[in-house]
Amino acid sequence: MARPGRPARNPAASPDEPPADAGTLAGTLAGALAIAPLTPDRWPDVERLFGPRGACGGCWCMAWRLSRAEWERQKGEANRAAFRRVVEGGPPPGVLAYAGQAPVGWCAVAPRDAYSHLERSRVLRRVDATPVWSVSCLFVAKPYRRRGVSVALLRAAAELARAQGAVVVEGYPVDAASGTMPDPFAWTGTVSAFRAADFVEVARGSPTRPIMRRLLSGGRG
Repeated sequence: MARPGRPARNPAASPDEPPADAGTLAGTLAGALAIAPLTPDRWPDVERLFGPRGACGGCWCMAWRLSRAEWERQKGEANRAAFRRVVEGGPPPGVLAYAGQAPVGWCAVAPRDAYSHLERSRVLRRVDATPVWSVSCLFVAKPYRRRGVSVALLRAAAELARAQGAVVVEGYPVDAASGTMPDPFAWTGTVSAFRAADFVEVARGSPTRPIMRRLLSGGRG
């Protein structure tokens, strides 16, 4: 995946603030986004995007990397420190999306066995013996939701996985029976976003939890 240049930072800006050229970004944002792997030098952008709540409830994208008890004990600052260690230890655990100067979205992707939650899950148990990478989390700043950011992030996450040798990337979106759900409950993504990013359903452990995959050509290179 090509690495875009770092957007210039405005320390006073918030990820909830539209970029300076927001008037040209009505509707879908996908073509106006820059997306980059999360490397250690981009850690301040994660802090800016996630805010003091660590995206949601002190999670800091650690929910699937820990047992439930560990995650509860570490809520907040300890989870933030743990996720920073993941970022600093590499490889990049996902991709960030930028609109103008603002970090506006995040997608986590890693080999499935990095997520102990998945290895314990009955609903999301392994489909087969294929080594897969897993998309575990999507987070988009509120003003940028429903504008194509998740789809762009999923495509970039698949490319990041492919560049690191993956041949299959897998996701676990929520398929709401009502067709809508509060945003905090859709942090693993939506079926429509995964479909738009060329994922197809391969299994369903419950009526609302499909497992979707995208086959990647080659791997590396």
